[in-house]
Amino acid sequence: MEYVTQDSWDAHYGEGRSFRPLDDTEHALLRELVPAPPGGGHALDVGCGLGELARHLAATGYTVDAVDYAASALSTAAQTPPASGTVRYVQCDIERDSLDGLNSSYDLITLRLSYAFIGDRTRVLRRLLERLSPGGAVVVITPVAAAVPDDRRGIALDEEEITLLSAGWQTVERRDAGGLAFLMLRDPVWEPVAYNGKGRPSPHALTGAGVVVTNEAGHVLVGRSLRGMWELPGGKNDGGESFVEAAVRELEEETGLRAEAADARLLAILMDAVHGMPRVTAAVRVVDFCGEPAVREPDLIRRWEWHDVADLPTLAAELFTPSAHVLDVVWPGLLPGLPPVHRYPVS
Repeated sequence: MEYVTQDSWDAHYGEGRSFRPLDDTEHALLRELVPAPPGGGHALDVGCGLGELARHLAATGYTVDAVDYAASALSTAAQTPPASGTVRYVQCDIERDSLDGLNSSYDLITLRLSYAFIGDRTRVLRRLLERLSPGGAVVVITPVAAAVPDDRRGIALDEEEITLLSAGWQTVERRDAGGLAFLMLRDPVWEPVAYNGKGRPSPHALTGAGVVVTNEAGHVLVGRSLRGMWELPGGKNDGGESFVEAAVRELEEETGLRAEAADARLLAILMDAVHGMPRVTAAVRVVDFCGEPAVREPDLIRRWEWHDVADLPTLAAELFTPSAHVLDVVWPGLLPGLPPVHRYPVS
């Protein structure tokens, strides 16, 4: 999936274009599932566009912060005041900017027709949840992949992505809103991350490298695989190829990020077993790279995301076991309850 740039969003709204208007079904579901608390509440509308949802929430009793990174959208939205209540428009790139300009607590966080456009969804949602009041709710309204043409896949979520979004909540309500999925999520549960493998491998010398790469903000790159788990970039050695050479090659083949062997450090050799066969994994740390992550092997990986390291122990989906062992080399003690492994540090 390709995510459009801030300039293209500005042009979209600047040319007078919009998106599907809020309909009566959505109004009814909002009233039923997330009414404003007695005496009013605070709501955060992420990706507010022209402010239609924000104004509706204000009229029903919420004081609303409406966030978008397209200045043209916010300028147009501010020209139409809500029928009642208060809306504060905030220009913010929810993925890259500081969230210090937002309130510390919200009773409701909404993402209407915007969640599919977020690249690092897991990290962004976790940061937003730090501002969710106890008992508060998150509402995601989104097209579903099965209902849109293939060339519009980028605006929608498929069922696997909806399942991942819904994981880790005590209360999940899913309704249909005129062909859109209306998801209400309440009471997040931070369970320890689970670990899993990928089934029995084909006969092979089970040697390879796992690559830890971080961006300038300290986020670590992790991929969502078609097997339904998170894993680091990496893979098997070719004949005669060193672990460091394999790590640099696999990083570029899988993500498009380019690094030199001189920019990679072999930190440890790890050995465990899978289906009775020894498995050797090299923990490699890449300290410099160029490029932006992209899915280069769509038959293996759905997407790459930059994750906050502190979130890894409570991921809502499983983490590939060798990747977990490699992460534990870089951040010892971060991940609880790891399966056994023999570790051989490299000086």
